[in-house]
Amino acid sequence: MRVLALDTSTSAVQAALVDLEDDELFLTSFRREIDSRGHVEKLGPFIEACLQDAGRTAKDVDAVVAGVGPGPFTGLRVGMVTAAAFADGAGVPVYGVCSLDGIGGNTRGRALVATDARRKEVYWAVYEDGVREGEPQVGKPADLPETGADYAIGEGASMYADQLAVQAETEPVYPDLVKLVELAAPRLLAGAPSEQLTPLYLRRPDAQAAGGK
Repeated sequence: MRVLALDTSTSAVQAALVDLEDDELFLTSFRREIDSRGHVEKLGPFIEACLQDAGRTAKDVDAVVAGVGPGPFTGLRVGMVTAAAFADGAGVPVYGVCSLDGIGGNTRGRALVATDARRKEVYWAVYEDGVREGEPQVGKPADLPETGADYAIGEGASMYADQLAVQAETEPVYPDLVKLVELAAPRLLAGAPSEQLTPLYLRRPDAQAAGGK
């Protein structure tokens, strides 16, 4: 099964083709660029480049997996709309996965995963040996509750390392597209119905006027 995976929940614009064979995953082609304002311009060409690198066309894709956030409104919407449109055009199912799980799912021990939410805030969740505890949340780094985490990881963690009450990785880490496909694998292999992608915004869009309701 050939899967197109997309994520635009962070400043990383990402696309990949991942082959799923039984319980094994193989990264066939991949594109990533760190550009918080380049999601609209870059995602489409990245998809085309991934298909070209693999010598495939849209007709060869069997399913689409998309990170559904949490993430800033504009960037996240680009990835999800693109994923839904591609799946609809190709006549294949689309599945959503929490983008934070694409980071936290690769962690060991107790980890705080934090991505940039803008407005000097982070989207965050705690993972125990790769399994998320509770729902993702948003807040100011210095105001996060005591989590008992051994370390913090993610773009938000590296940006606000001096404000977190836990040792943070200095290099930013972005959602792993292969991990997103792995997390969706049970649905993919079971032939589950296509999903209505529901974004995890956690708050009003950045474009909301100050004091607006």
